[in-house]
Amino acid sequence: MTGRDEVLARIRAAIRDGAPAAGGGPAEGYGAASVEAVQSQLIFRTEGELAGPALLDLLEERLIDYRATVRRCAPPDLAAEVGAALTARGARRVVVPPGLSRLALPPGVEAVPDDGLAPAELDGLDGVITGAAVAIAETGTIVLDGSPDQGRRAITLVPDYHLCLLHAAQVVHLVPEAVAQLEATADRPLTWISGPSATSDIELSRVEGVHGPRTLEVILVDPA
Repeated sequence: MTGRDEVLARIRAAIRDGAPAAGGGPAEGYGAASVEAVQSQLIFRTEGELAGPALLDLLEERLIDYRATVRRCAPPDLAAEVGAALTARGARRVVVPPGLSRLALPPGVEAVPDDGLAPAELDGLDGVITGAAVAIAETGTIVLDGSPDQGRRAITLVPDYHLCLLHAAQVVHLVPEAVAQLEATADRPLTWISGPSATSDIELSRVEGVHGPRTLEVILVDPA
């Protein structure tokens, strides 16, 4: 039985259990009985079963599916991987949040601190480097919560290139797991990123870079 077949079977069972009597109005039959029948059969996953390489592989697959670029490295190679990414991009001036001020950049690349940069100033930079709060492998989503290594939302929305540094320990399988981790910062503005910014018009013509960076590159740091 496929997932679709199972969902349809549950709906049929719920409707049958709460079907209205002959002549009954639309508000008289499909009430609490049918709702409870459905709810009694629903199973909500709150903890994922993936871990280790399988979890990171799923995240990479989802990110690539969203047209993001993924690099993977060990912790000692992070600076070299950042340098390779910026060199390949041709970036010369990138905004860096205070929490990453000690990050080593390659020669010729200037780290521009965010001291309240105006949108026009951000638009004139070659990109932004940030960390992340958590990443969700199932949906290929990266969440920023404004912590010092991520900075304010504007720096990740205006520049056309976003280089995100993500550590394996920050990756979870399911959305409920991410929400639980974000509880302590739930009062902050959260940015949920699933790939580069993209939208489609009425003719389904894809347009990138409208609501945020046109290019998202992720460096996934795996101690294994």
